[in-house]
Amino acid sequence: MSLLVRPSAEADIPAITAIYAHAVLHGTASFELSAPDEAEMTRRRAAILEGGYPHLVAERGGHILGYAYAGAYRTRPAYRSTVEDSIYVAPAAQGQGVGRVLLTALISECEACDFRLMVAVIGDEESKGSIALHRSLGFEPVGVLKGIGYKHGRWLSTVLMQRTLGRGMSEPPTRSIV
Repeated sequence: MSLLVRPSAEADIPAITAIYAHAVLHGTASFELSAPDEAEMTRRRAAILEGGYPHLVAERGGHILGYAYAGAYRTRPAYRSTVEDSIYVAPAAQGQGVGRVLLTALISECEACDFRLMVAVIGDEESKGSIALHRSLGFEPVGVLKGIGYKHGRWLSTVLMQRTLGRGMSEPPTRSIV
């Protein structure tokens, strides 16, 4: 059965919430310490969509295996052409290429929206899989913020990577200032 990537729907919120809760409670991809509930995840998804950013899910056989979205890297207007990616995959689906399919689709969606740069803020230098995935899709490392967060009884560093999208910096942005 093939993997389908599509825009997320409100009906996907329970699965999205469960995937994210596992990442928050057991992983270091998110620096949150408490998992948000479905109401909060609904609000977050709505904010992403209202901002004109993509929010995608990957499903197989009607089961959500992961989700990804892009959001503002920073809120000040000069950053309007730069997005930050977020990808979360259900524990049972990790290592099966779901993250790659999601990130590839997310890059395409962001290029179609004329974003020019994607930033990955990877929450832990030990996230070798995420770092390798981003590198394989054209992201370059640009720095490490050492000991920037404390979770699960240890200090965590954040790996920063970036990838040019579409026309990149070859001309001024077309996205309006909101």
